[in-house]
Amino acid sequence: MNDSTEAVPFKIDIEEEKLNDVQERLKKSRLSEDFGNQDWKYGTERNYLSEILKYWIQNYNWRHQEEKINSFPHYKCEIDGNPIHFIHVKGSGKNAKPIILSHGWPWTFWDYQKIIDPLANPEKYGGDSEDSFDVIVPSLPGYGFSTPLKKTGINFWKTSDLWVSLMKDVLGYEKFFAHGGDWGSLVTLQLGHKYSEIVPALHTHTAINLDFFERPVPTEDEFSESEKKLHRRNVEFWTEGNGYFQIQATKPQTLSYGLNDSPIGLCAWLIEKRRSWGDCGNDIESRFSKDDLINTTMIYWLSESFVTSARYYYEAMHNIWKASHNRTPIVESAVGFTVFEGDIIFRPKKLMAEANNLQYWNVTEKGGHFAPMEEPEFLVKEIRKFFSSYRSLV
Repeated sequence: MNDSTEAVPFKIDIEEEKLNDVQERLKKSRLSEDFGNQDWKYGTERNYLSEILKYWIQNYNWRHQEEKINSFPHYKCEIDGNPIHFIHVKGSGKNAKPIILSHGWPWTFWDYQKIIDPLANPEKYGGDSEDSFDVIVPSLPGYGFSTPLKKTGINFWKTSDLWVSLMKDVLGYEKFFAHGGDWGSLVTLQLGHKYSEIVPALHTHTAINLDFFERPVPTEDEFSESEKKLHRRNVEFWTEGNGYFQIQATKPQTLSYGLNDSPIGLCAWLIEKRRSWGDCGNDIESRFSKDDLINTTMIYWLSESFVTSARYYYEAMHNIWKASHNRTPIVESAVGFTVFEGDIIFRPKKLMAEANNLQYWNVTEKGGHFAPMEEPEFLVKEIRKFFSSYRSLV
């Protein structure tokens, strides 16, 4: 990659006109009729969405949330014509190691809010400053404030090229670590495949492989006995929960017109995934507050990024990943997986060990697809633990 621009400080400061427009649209919301849907089997349930709508109009305060988001240092740059927004927090220790955290959909960079400071300043949370990281949290291209995206073809494996340019050319790190979830796992694994000399170790919390789109659901006999329930969860997702995937991978633009026009419609599309994919026990607010849910919606809404975030699926399905080399394992960097049983996507350990230089595998009962928001303290411990063996390599 080339044509990287210098990172410049960036402050989120949404025009009052845009915030007033959201309120006007919310007050004019027309929710569709809903019946027989107390268990959300048809999708987002109207009564709960009405609660969100009322809270959003009467109690939610974007300026308060904006202030919290801006408490971290933000920057923007342009790489190969693509606008990139990121948070960059320097670690407290003299030997802090750079780590880039990549999010997924329907996430935003703000889903990492709870683990940024503990990774950068471990001594404030009962840890040791010698384990600190320089933490970089970018918005995926076309997501949030990494907009407006004007190029087609930008997908997870091209994002890894952008991340190398961000870390090396813009920020000056010769080597770095990487962690991710959902799309961020694929971005991270691609770094370990194509750039193992630059990224000697990586960690993810989504058990997925780079050839995922060629065979998303392994057969049951490929799972060990202890993994059978993970397989059942996987099958349930691909039979009952992947309608969004089919739409966003085929005709994302059509869907975007409705969700770019209705904030409550966008919210309904996003929060159903939080409830279904998180370890919520059918109680979405056991993991995500109303502010959390609205924050996610607002970041997509205010940046008008739903359309390009949805196109990320199209670009992955229509630009299938191809290996950069034929060596084995496919991912040569040291790889660690922390598997949360409440997640929706799993590859069995056997397959993961065949494709990756697997050095760490831990399965935990608590937590789901949005681990940094659901189990942040545990995830921080896992990240520190895994990378402790590789800090001398960066």
